[in-house]
Amino acid sequence: PPPPPPPPEKISNSIGMNFVYIKPGSFMMGSPKKEKGREKDERQHNVTFTKGFYMQTTEVTQKQWQKVMGSNPSKFVVKGGNFPVEQVSWNDIQTFIKKLNELDNTGKYRLPTEAEWEYVCRAGTTTPFFTGNCLSSKHANYKGIVPGSGCQKGHFRNTTVSVDRLEPNAWGVYAMHGNVSEWCQDQCGEKIKKYSSDAVTDPVGPETGKHRIIRGGSLNSPAVSSRSAYRYRGSPNYKFYNLGFRLVSTKP
Repeated sequence: PPPPPPPPEKISNSIGMNFVYIKPGSFMMGSPKKEKGREKDERQHNVTFTKGFYMQTTEVTQKQWQKVMGSNPSKFVVKGGNFPVEQVSWNDIQTFIKKLNELDNTGKYRLPTEAEWEYVCRAGTTTPFFTGNCLSSKHANYKGIVPGSGCQKGHFRNTTVSVDRLEPNAWGVYAMHGNVSEWCQDQCGEKIKKYSSDAVTDPVGPETGKHRIIRGGSLNSPAVSSRSAYRYRGSPNYKFYNLGFRLVSTKP
């Protein structure tokens, strides 16, 4: 029999979310020991994905949240609703996902795992940022007045911006450094444990934990806290104006 057709490269849904197909593959998760600003919990290890998935090309917008939830909890409200939704907790997002799955009569939407998030953020790069060793405020909405050692100062906008305003990475995904930090699916404890050095396949994080992983810098993060490998965590009920999310779709 002929081989099955390749999955579509891009898909969209009923509320205007756009997703790009991410092929299976492997990468080194975490940061090398010499990376400036590196934390102890970023031990490098090989991660392999055996299945492809679809990553939302932008952060979830206020307009998209409003269509599903009927409200807009954000601080930085803008006409047109193309700024990221923020001030949403991990638990709030689970309600959003449940309603979106019901709306589209599917079960394919979820938050990305921490490993999926970093894989897409890096887009094949091994440097601190997908832009290299420095992060320009032309490419990311972060606290550009704190650019990191040896890097040129940029802008500090002190507000979110449209989710697709700045340049995407090589895989066509926007704002994974800055704008709003993003909730991931993974659980963790009061203190994030450093990775094992063992290679892993299709990781989903610890089986228990009172907190959830948060990734990516935000509008008020310095460059060092916007690196591809940087990790932190929050209570599932935590919400703040610099914290949002994007979704994964597990099938077209």
